[in-house]
Amino acid sequence: MATTGKSAAVSHVGKIRSNNQDSGYAGRYLFVVADGMGGHAGGDVASAIAVKRITETDRQYSSPNDAEFALRSALLAANSLLAETVFEHGELTGMGTTVSGIVRVDDHIAMAHIGDSRIYLFRDGVLKQITADHTFVQRLVDSGRITPEEAAVHPRRSVLMRVLGDVDASPEIDTAVMKTLPGDRWLICSDGLSSYVTEDKIQAVLGSFPTAQEAAERLVKESLDQGAPDNVTIVLVDVDASGDSAHEPPLTVGSAAVPLVFEADSIRRPMRLPSLLLHPLKATQTDDSHFEPESDEYLAALIAEDRRRARKRRVSWLAFVLIVIAVIVAACILGYQFTQRHYFVGAVDGRVAVFQGVQQDIGPIKLSHVYKTTTIDLDELSPYYQQQVEATMNANSLAEALGIVDRLSDARKP
Repeated sequence: MATTGKSAAVSHVGKIRSNNQDSGYAGRYLFVVADGMGGHAGGDVASAIAVKRITETDRQYSSPNDAEFALRSALLAANSLLAETVFEHGELTGMGTTVSGIVRVDDHIAMAHIGDSRIYLFRDGVLKQITADHTFVQRLVDSGRITPEEAAVHPRRSVLMRVLGDVDASPEIDTAVMKTLPGDRWLICSDGLSSYVTEDKIQAVLGSFPTAQEAAERLVKESLDQGAPDNVTIVLVDVDASGDSAHEPPLTVGSAAVPLVFEADSIRRPMRLPSLLLHPLKATQTDDSHFEPESDEYLAALIAEDRRRARKRRVSWLAFVLIVIAVIVAACILGYQFTQRHYFVGAVDGRVAVFQGVQQDIGPIKLSHVYKTTTIDLDELSPYYQQQVEATMNANSLAEALGIVDRLSDARKP
């Protein structure tokens, strides 16, 4: 793989999937990652079509704003091309793709983003996520309904709210222009990396490997070490004072690097995207990302489902807490009853007494009480017996404790 050292593109099918539905591109000015969805017969085609169309924007621009407009237009054109492809090839119904890309213009970058692939900026040793995921769980996180940690294991974490595909003729695309500095490192990746490798680990890798190629390959290895059930694609762009991050020659990886194949799958049943709404993901399986259009109807259904899930989770936790409390109370009762089967002889107010329980206390809770106070004064006993009583004399039963009292009575001074 040829590289200038200032940019790199790497894609891996992962350890479970049979085909690579990701596509990536590192060019002279353009750098992009697309993550296809729609199953074996569609995801790879979708990402390849999108990347091949978007690479037409890989040229020099007079201003970052021009590049931003061109990149956004390219994504919309790719969206139309996907719709046309589905119309001509019905077996591809349901395919779509995420896209995240940047174009370098001098000391600025123009970016465009849709879906849950991500763009990160590594600057001065700190990693920052620049794009926001267009997913249902990210909506819940943004609204404060769940935490990022809960989002990572949420059963709807793969439900996308925005992608390029054949449903929305004019999807909303996030775009921005940002200034970049020498030493910056821009990371574009599919969720095959971000879903399985922590940001702390990504940050450590980006800070440890000097060349883009070494860092990109190490990030892929980190994903594979975590099991990498999904495809993983990484495009890494280093910025230096020369302003040159070009990959010469431009490099395409993943499904866009091979010829497109349109073959109907007789086993696969065509399915419109909205029909996926009520099919929850299973955390134990590697599932394709699902797309649900951003409409009030779909969002309301998902939110209602999440509320039911939250209520069920709260009820489960309450039941668990009540069970734990009941077990603790039962253990305390049984433990206290056990202590009350023991006796010992000691002193109280200068007289010999029989105590029920054990000598130890638990904080303010006393585990013994006076069962019987005798008429034997400690002064009537020899110094040896006085010392024994004050230190307490254990008995295994009440009868044994009373037997100790009888012996002490017989040992009183005449």
